[in-house]
Amino acid sequence: MITVVGNLKGGTGKSTVVFNLALWLANENRPVVLCDLDPQNTLRDAVDVRVEEGFEPTVSVFGSIPKKTDTNVIIDIGLSDMDAARTALGRADRVVIPVTPSQADVWATQQFLGIIDESTRGNDKKPEVLSFINRADTHPAATENAETYEVLQQIPGMDVIDELLSQRLAFRRSFSEGMGVFEMEPRGKAALELNALAGRLYG
Repeated sequence: MITVVGNLKGGTGKSTVVFNLALWLANENRPVVLCDLDPQNTLRDAVDVRVEEGFEPTVSVFGSIPKKTDTNVIIDIGLSDMDAARTALGRADRVVIPVTPSQADVWATQQFLGIIDESTRGNDKKPEVLSFINRADTHPAATENAETYEVLQQIPGMDVIDELLSQRLAFRRSFSEGMGVFEMEPRGKAALELNALAGRLYG
């Protein structure tokens, strides 16, 4: 299965999501291949840190989509390379859209759905499109998470899943230290959230 993780707006935390999902699969002994099609190469940098630190299991990162996709493939796309992004979307079985809780991100998501539609026009089968709240506000009085969730549910062309990832230091640390949040703090809140999201996406 080819899963593309992306959004039109930067700063949605997609590379961190891809990195953690890949490590979750690898730790479950489920083969996974990563494709870093974002010119910033932040995903490749995180994997390089993991390799340098000697953490196991390792994951492989490619700069293009493998021809054979008989395993789990997760693609991190950057919209600064639209040709590569459109190619990835055209081959996707599933597109996962992280959305931070803001109106700007909702607007960007709507525009991104248009790009998905254009990139898959003519395909025999359209990819499944899912979105979820990423970098959710953890303050008890915050209303942005629920408001964004409700607005996303009203946008046609995608399903909004209940699982979310919050704005937590553990996610930033995991990326910079080359470890999954469930490896760093197995019983932490970030690990619980990531496990729930990964379980929803990969069962």
